[in-house]
Amino acid sequence: MQVNTYLTTNDAAGFNLHWDDHDVIIVQLGGEKAWEVRGLSRPAPMYRDAEHNDEPSEKIVWSGTLKAGDVMHIPRGFWHQATRVNQGSGFSLHATFGFVKRTGVDWMSWLADQARQDVEFRHDLERWNAPDEQLPRRVTELAARFPQAAYLTAREQERPPRRRVVTSGVFGPVTDVVCLTDFPPHIIPDGSTVQVIAVGTELTFAGRAEPALRALLSGNPTNIEQVTAATGVDAAVLAKALLDAGVCAELTGDLAAGYAGWCSAST
Repeated sequence: MQVNTYLTTNDAAGFNLHWDDHDVIIVQLGGEKAWEVRGLSRPAPMYRDAEHNDEPSEKIVWSGTLKAGDVMHIPRGFWHQATRVNQGSGFSLHATFGFVKRTGVDWMSWLADQARQDVEFRHDLERWNAPDEQLPRRVTELAARFPQAAYLTAREQERPPRRRVVTSGVFGPVTDVVCLTDFPPHIIPDGSTVQVIAVGTELTFAGRAEPALRALLSGNPTNIEQVTAATGVDAAVLAKALLDAGVCAELTGDLAAGYAGWCSAST
């Protein structure tokens, strides 16, 4: 998910009529703005697509004015525009939450990357010789070995964090941390050990560290001393490993301000 905020003053116009390749939720935070939403002109359009999607639909699904507190969902591919033209003095402030989903094309692109592991796919395709009749069969086998669920799991485990906070002890000993990964880290108990897989990194800890790891990786601001007291595990050692791997960040005062009022401290 991504979010942008838009401030429009007086009678300024917004973006021209357009569509997005992901669903959006509009939250009107202040003032008001006039909207027009039209239907699809191409099913499930993509920005990198087989055909251009340049002709707006003539069908108006909804038009009206959003006021503070109003919320609107615009599905992927629906044309829309917003403006304050002819609304005089005043302003509009809204947040647009974009929910980017994966498609079958994304899975197929990932499959192509997995094919590089197979020497048969790395061989040259000869124009003048008979085609390799085994390749179509191997494509089917490849899709069976790496199904859609495997792709989605790999994306969760490999996606790097959009933010990387490295403090390197500048503010003294680390007392609080927070997990910054886009997806919840995969915590996998395995007998006497427990694995943490996230941001393309696989870390292995003693099995008894699992409760402390779940607290540190909850996504909530977490106090290291409280985790140690609650679990009996030296959470400072675990926190250092997670910080070094880029899975967690030190919760500085400025970073903590971003969580104020949204969630409580986790132990």
